[in-house]
Order: sequence, then C-alpha cells, then structure tokens
Amino acid sequence: MRPSPPLVLLLMGVAGAGKTTIGRLLAQELGWPFVDGDDLHPPANVDKMRRGIPLTDADRWPWLQAVRRCIEAYLAEGQSAVVACSALKQAYRELLQQGDARVVLVYLRGEEALLRQRLAARRGHFFAPQLLASQLAALEAPHDALVVDVALPPQEIVRTIRTALGL
Repeated sequence: MRPSPPLVLLLMGVAGAGKTTIGRLLAQELGWPFVDGDDLHPPANVDKMRRGIPLTDADRWPWLQAVRRCIEAYLAEGQSAVVACSALKQAYRELLQQGDARVVLVYLRGEEALLRQRLAARRGHFFAPQLLASQLAALEAPHDALVVDVALPPQEIVRTIRTALGL
C-alpha cells in the first residue's frame, strides 16, 4: 500500500518503547522502507551512550539533521517510509516535521517500569539502560501525535496505528 501523497510515519518515544520493533513490523506490512534513527548517530554519540553519558542538545542536533535529510529524501522521491527516532523535545519534532503534514507523528508511550524491564532484557544495543532517566527527564510529550500504549502486543500496536491512520 502506498498512499498519495507519500507519508513518513515518524515513530517517537524513549528507549525501550519499541520504535525499532514496531517500525520494522509496520514497514513490512505496508511494504515501505524502514529507517532506524539509531543507525544515523555519529560514532561520538554512540560512544557516549555506550559509556552511559547522556547526549546533549549539541550532540543531538547534527543527528536530528541527518534524520531530517533522510525524511526529505523519501518525500522528494515520492516514497512513503517509516522512521524511528526518539524525537524527545518539541523543537526536535519541529525540525523533523518542518510543518509538513506528510510527516505523521506516532508517539509510542510506555510506563517507566515496562521500559526499564525491556532495556534490561535488550542485548547488543549501544544504549546504556541507565540513560532512560535522562530521556524521561528530557521528554516533552507531544500534543499533536497519535499516542499508542506500548504495553500492547506488537501486532496490536501496528494494527492500532494502521487503523487510526487509515493505512
């Protein structure tokens, strides 16, 4: 399925919310490409997070600009896509969306206990679980997003998103 005009579904939320899991499932069902914003972090950011050092705004801006360039490229090609990015602050989301109604925000929201449990079980990711507190402190919950509870099973989350957005 490929809507016209193209859409970029921007899945946002703190670490452990399931952005990558849901993004991959959603993209697979829709037949769209999936981009994990984590893959666009510069090595210095990855190193800081691996060592448990929270990123600053100065660390995040170049990364967010790389995510925005990715979004722009899909839209310019007329290609819909699913992009996962924490997008914790309103200013970050403004940069990523640029006021473009084709960039649709989906906030994957979860309770801290569930998020901590997921991070403790996660293997092979550079994000140090102790950084969750800094992400929760930085989070400015969006007022203009589809909000989905991440306690639901992944397939139900995907179904909720697709139904709510008519996909």
